[in-house]
Amino acid sequence: MIRSAVTGVGSALPKRVMPNEEFESKIDTTSEWIEQRTGIKQRYIAGEGETSASLGEAAARAALDNAGLTPDDIDVIICATSTPDNTFPATAVNIQNRLGMRHGLAFDVQAVCTGFVYATTTADLYIRGGMAKRILVIGAETFSRLLDWEDRTTCVLFGDGAGAVVLEAVEGVGLTSDRGILAAHLRSDGSHKEKLYVDGGPSTTGSVGHLRMVGREVFKHAVGMITDVIEDSFETAGITGEQIDWFVPHQANRRIIDASAKKLGIPADKVVITVDKHGNTSAASVPLALSVAVADGRIKKGDLVLLEAMGGGFTWGAVLLRW
Repeated sequence: MIRSAVTGVGSALPKRVMPNEEFESKIDTTSEWIEQRTGIKQRYIAGEGETSASLGEAAARAALDNAGLTPDDIDVIICATSTPDNTFPATAVNIQNRLGMRHGLAFDVQAVCTGFVYATTTADLYIRGGMAKRILVIGAETFSRLLDWEDRTTCVLFGDGAGAVVLEAVEGVGLTSDRGILAAHLRSDGSHKEKLYVDGGPSTTGSVGHLRMVGREVFKHAVGMITDVIEDSFETAGITGEQIDWFVPHQANRRIIDASAKKLGIPADKVVITVDKHGNTSAASVPLALSVAVADGRIKKGDLVLLEAMGGGFTWGAVLLRW
């Protein structure tokens, strides 16, 4: 059988680092309060000339280099983003052009913070269906351009960045020892829209709008929804939380991450945490965390890796893969 294996990973961050201390002169908060409530110490903020497409291109090139490939080797580009450079065309098409790629196809996936998990699952279906052999999956965001910088409940949480992986078709035998994606489960429930959304758009206000969130409600639903799709993935693959080598969750809030890992029986030393350095980078957070854990040697070939995310909509999902 055909599996979709990660053969390359890369990331890109804006030049500017914004520590918590910068907020103290702008809004009624302290660095200690932000870190205590969220686990965030700093984030990266895009400057002039830095966009979702430019960051996505840089992450894509890093992933290609890591895989020993060029754009000519790629069949499809899927970019997960909620902050596109333009209403259209897709940011993926923009990245395709930046890479000098004149073949194949490129399109965006919009599932907010779950975007990379949705995009990875979509890429897996393309590969297992025989429609592509190698796919670039990118999560790229510039959420700083959606923020109300006077709203202390949201502006301290988010950052900008991009991460990318190369997914490639490999042969498997149908066992959990196979390299590649072993299980994936996605969900959404639009009845929760008002809990996390942007109050603008081309078809309503004709403007970009600002991010709005009812944080307490998001937190209340997060752990249960996340563990639901993860347990489905465990059941599909026939494994338990104790067998996971690395848990790479969406980096939204340290308390949500810790509570989810505890409920799933995943030890704290197997959880990859980057929220302290990056903040919540939405669709970019999982591939950014992956890139960090691969670069520092934690994630190695043969490891069993669990990805999960939850975002506005609500959307949520999990991917279980053998590295």
